[in-house]
Amino acid sequence: MPTPAGTTGTASTQQTCGSGSYDAEVYSDGGTWIARNGSTTVYSGGDMRTATQAAVDSLTAGRQSKERVVLWNSGTMSASSSIDLPSYTVLDSCGTIDVTGGVSANNAVVRGRDADHVEVRHLSVTGAPYFGVFFRNGDDIHLGQIDLRLSGGLGVRIDNHGDRGELTTNVRIDDVYVSGTDNHGVETYGVDGLTVGTVVARDVAYSGLLLNDTTNATVGTVDAENAGTGTGYAAFRMANRNGRVDGGYPTNIHVGEVIARGGGRGVFCVSESGGAVIDNVDIANTGNNAILVENCYNVEIAAEGGQVAGPGTIRLAARSEFPMTRNVTLHNLTVTDTAIVENPCGDDITVADNTLVNSSRDVC
Repeated sequence: MPTPAGTTGTASTQQTCGSGSYDAEVYSDGGTWIARNGSTTVYSGGDMRTATQAAVDSLTAGRQSKERVVLWNSGTMSASSSIDLPSYTVLDSCGTIDVTGGVSANNAVVRGRDADHVEVRHLSVTGAPYFGVFFRNGDDIHLGQIDLRLSGGLGVRIDNHGDRGELTTNVRIDDVYVSGTDNHGVETYGVDGLTVGTVVARDVAYSGLLLNDTTNATVGTVDAENAGTGTGYAAFRMANRNGRVDGGYPTNIHVGEVIARGGGRGVFCVSESGGAVIDNVDIANTGNNAILVENCYNVEIAAEGGQVAGPGTIRLAARSEFPMTRNVTLHNLTVTDTAIVENPCGDDITVADNTLVNSSRDVC
């Protein structure tokens, strides 16, 4: 068994991968993958994924408390397969998993379906999986230090689309670095109760962090470079009634900071979303709008300040198929080499206390 990998990430759960007690382990010995639970060998063979699944499957059946598997070494797995985690399972992957071959839908390096009380404390992935991490319907899902340096696929997706009548609840994501996707970096859909520390997105094809139909969310930092280049996606996007609670939009989405360089948009709120406060923004050189608020309600941008530099504009807009944009506050910004535009006129819109540098303002 190798020496555990070093610490990664910056969140409060930062720790040495593999440290502490565990119930089963997986390691490579001279090219043979071994899975052990205590003194019992539950797999010996040539496949890392099969070994890891055997270790997971060796945990106590019907358990009501968490048991932990440590995967010590780097290895490869097929993009048409998954490591599946049932309820009350913790996985610590201390090497790098390289994903190879053609994908098949809804597979992921690590996947959980209808799984409660699950953790992925450390995970590093290369290659082009369908998803890096995928959880569908569950409660108490925790992702720790996740590093996804991909050449395709979607980084992290957590949704409720197995049973859309039941929200996925109590999701915590500490730190994600994601690059090279041909889709989003991190995406949620149908989640109530989300805490995100930091999402760092580099050269992802769509959004860095996308929240759909997600409520009661707190996000620390979204830091994106070249997210959604050539598209209307954004470093940080809220869509599909994100933040809507019982038909209204009480403030329930809080974001500390959005940093965006290049890419499509910086911040994008759309399709009857809202109930959001973004404390700080630092946006420059976007190919599309720096900020677009379209058919959103009760949104405050730059509560504590920020800066936007062109060429991307700041736009407050609406499409006719949804109720008019309303109760939006855009303030405390230094706006350089671009424009603030409101069209069509929204309801209860406040654009105030902004410093314009070589920029124009065309609001109602």
